[in-house]
Amino acid sequence: MAVQFRCRLINPTISSLLHFSSPHPHPHAKPPFLPSLCASISQKPNFRNSSAAKSSKPAAVVSEAVRTVLFVPPGVEPDNVTEDMVLPGSNIVVGPYAGDAKIKEVGFVKSSSRAKDCPKDDRPEFAMLGRSNVGKSSLINFLARKKDLALTSKKPGKTQLINHFLVNRSWYIVDLPGYGFANAPDSARMDWSAFTKGYFLNRETLVSALLLIDASVPPQKIDLDCANWVGRNNIPLTFVFTKCDKVRGGKGRRPDENITEFQEVIGENYRQPPPWIMTSSVTGLGRDELLLHISQLRNYWDQDE
Repeated sequence: MAVQFRCRLINPTISSLLHFSSPHPHPHAKPPFLPSLCASISQKPNFRNSSAAKSSKPAAVVSEAVRTVLFVPPGVEPDNVTEDMVLPGSNIVVGPYAGDAKIKEVGFVKSSSRAKDCPKDDRPEFAMLGRSNVGKSSLINFLARKKDLALTSKKPGKTQLINHFLVNRSWYIVDLPGYGFANAPDSARMDWSAFTKGYFLNRETLVSALLLIDASVPPQKIDLDCANWVGRNNIPLTFVFTKCDKVRGGKGRRPDENITEFQEVIGENYRQPPPWIMTSSVTGLGRDELLLHISQLRNYWDQDE
């Protein structure tokens, strides 16, 4: 059941989404990027009202842009996408499965040192992963609007367990150990590959991974490697760009420039763009939009069970 759900959520056919398993590149594949989405989509109604409406070419161009730039969820036909269906600061189209996205209550459930020790109920899960200093705990607190729900620390590598938080008594946010930091205490060090990958490969209630990417710095190889591993294993994935309010140093690049480069690089492996969204726990950017995206994935999961 979980495998079937993941296949439908990622794409009707896995082979048309990823380059990994196919030796022949898709002839029409274009890398995802950070375009002016509104400008691209808003042209669609204009084509109908112009003299060009007699030709099918403009509509075809817009349809191709939708398919190669936007994440179109289940229940939405690409040809029917309009500008107001795209969540601000993202490439995510809102579909019919989007519902009540409010967090009314949330609480810590348990920490697990092994994947097999995680909660055994059938509630859907959204797992957050990323580099140790990417801001996973801050994002969890930001979504829940509880300052101290998840432990935050100035010392990367603090989270060494799989932590489950129950939201509205119906679904879980899962805080996974960060990768790319080796200064955890000797007693708590682990093989991230064996520990966290075991969770992803065996957790049937996992709806989607939320891969957090620091937008204040250029693309990091370790993040790209993680994204490619998730893709190769057919795990639904959303890129959550954090720290979108920050610019590193006086001559640092803007977050949108780093996001653009990341999308171009990741597009070498993904034939169709995974969903992505910009966030900031400081300014509040992206909170409601991310929760709405989670709601439509969760509701699709629920009806599929």
